[in-house]
Amino acid sequence: MSDNDTHYAHCLAVLRDTDRDRYLACLLAPAEKRGALAALYAFNAELARVRDVVREALPGEIRLQWWRDLLEGQAEGDALANPLAAGLLACVRDHHLPVAVLTDMIEARIFDVYNDPMESRSAFEGYAGETASALIQLASLVLDPVNAPKSADAAGHAGVAQTVAGALLMLPIHRRRGQVYLPADLLAATGLSPEALLRGDDKAAAGRAIEAFVGLGREHLAKARAAGGVSKGNRPAFLPVALVPHILDAAEKAGADALERVLQPAQWRRQWWMWRALRRGPF
Repeated sequence: MSDNDTHYAHCLAVLRDTDRDRYLACLLAPAEKRGALAALYAFNAELARVRDVVREALPGEIRLQWWRDLLEGQAEGDALANPLAAGLLACVRDHHLPVAVLTDMIEARIFDVYNDPMESRSAFEGYAGETASALIQLASLVLDPVNAPKSADAAGHAGVAQTVAGALLMLPIHRRRGQVYLPADLLAATGLSPEALLRGDDKAAAGRAIEAFVGLGREHLAKARAAGGVSKGNRPAFLPVALVPHILDAAEKAGADALERVLQPAQWRRQWWMWRALRRGPF
């Protein structure tokens, strides 16, 4: 087994514990692509969990900066002791991934380590574009680089829809941390402020805000469907998006209860939806 194979195997093992849905997406991808996808997804999972492993913003920024330094060639020696980092560098090198997109992803994640509210819908869409949308497009470059440009618009909208769904799943956790991902202008239009959302004492307004946020997710999901361009080879990059409609439906049904209750569907259901999306298409 080559060093790359060893590093990729480590990334896949890490991903199994940090992002089960994308781990399954890797298993549903062609065998020769799994290791590189796992490295990319495990890197994303590391960024996404920074807030889980630090108590203050500064250590979080330092962790994020380490990844930036690595990608910009300032910490390559550190990769020798970090198989996940080595796997990421191998993925970038083997599949000619644009480093600037990865560093923009890191930059966007700085938002996660602070408690500043999401200012607007456009700010939310920008955050989603540099995180979830970028990840889908990078995975497409790994899977089917020739056809990846054709699915760029679909990836952009699908990533926003996926970020809406993720924020709805994380609502109870975000509230405990004092974080608000629902855009402030959307909240204001439904008679709610970020502070009121955190308090959770206006259930009627919270229900309206969640309904409006679900609407934002559905709007982008519809645009992703209309954009098309997803080749059969690139379907695995979009598989986690197959969960989005079900999460949006659950959030709409729960209403204000989504502030307190995690809406994550059962694992077997998520596996079934992703397997079906591989056969029929992601949307």
